[in-house]
Amino acid sequence: MKISAEISYYPLNEQYKAPIKAFITALNSYHTLEVRTNTMATQVFGEYNEVMNAIRDCMKDAFELPHSVFVMKFINADLSD
Repeated sequence: MKISAEISYYPLNEQYKAPIKAFITALNSYHTLEVRTNTMATQVFGEYNEVMNAIRDCMKDAFELPHSVFVMKFINADLSD
């Protein structure tokens, strides 16, 4: 099953840009997924298990920084077109 996810990451830290960039870079390392980034969020498109595993792994790394907030939306369809 294909899904689409939209993720907004808010590191509650004065140096917030580096953790956001690291999170996006980590998502982009999953070559089977399509990752799009804009000023408000990052969208991830692909097979359910691959998307969820990538998000889980990247979030775990991001949570090493105290007070990291994620807001996400999921839909059970590929909206990449």
